[in-house]
Amino acid sequence: MPVLEPIPLDQLATGPRQIIEQGVADGLYSTAVPLQIFAYRTAQLDAIHAQRTHMGAGTLLGGRILELIRIRSAQLGECQPCMQSRKHDSITDDDVSCLLAPGHDSLTDQERMAIEFLDLLSADHHAIDAAFYARLATVFTAAQIIELGFTCAQTMGTHRFIHTLDVFGTDPPVIPFEPDQVDTTKDVEPATT
Repeated sequence: MPVLEPIPLDQLATGPRQIIEQGVADGLYSTAVPLQIFAYRTAQLDAIHAQRTHMGAGTLLGGRILELIRIRSAQLGECQPCMQSRKHDSITDDDVSCLLAPGHDSLTDQERMAIEFLDLLSADHHAIDAAFYARLATVFTAAQIIELGFTCAQTMGTHRFIHTLDVFGTDPPVIPFEPDQVDTTKDVEPATT
């Protein structure tokens, strides 16, 4: 069981339940479990779902690069559900295998640079120096570089967070499901001096 007990599907409000059931049925999500956890904060589930259903819409990088970044980030963050799902039709098993191979030889120059940026941001952000930005500028515009940076940062953080939830865990949940935990805050008294 994950650290936070997933909200049982029959306990979800209609909107979140429809997002989860339809997303799994459409193959957008490989498992409902992370979404059942995200549903503790309905706005967060809505935001994640909007992001996934509009993969590539309005992007300067393109849906394929965004999906390669998402999958590589899942590999780095050990996020099993995200490693298993595919959200862009162009991604093949060979593409996913290539993400694990040094040099990422079968990728385009843009794809290779995007993955290299993500890998460095994840493992050695100090290596992203002026020379590296000069290399990025040979294949990306400044606007694309900004989108790349924010996309990688957000994606990495999300995958690392999902990993901490132990989505496929077998221990009892640390925080069991209680209906009053959905979309609520805990009132905490201010500290006295």
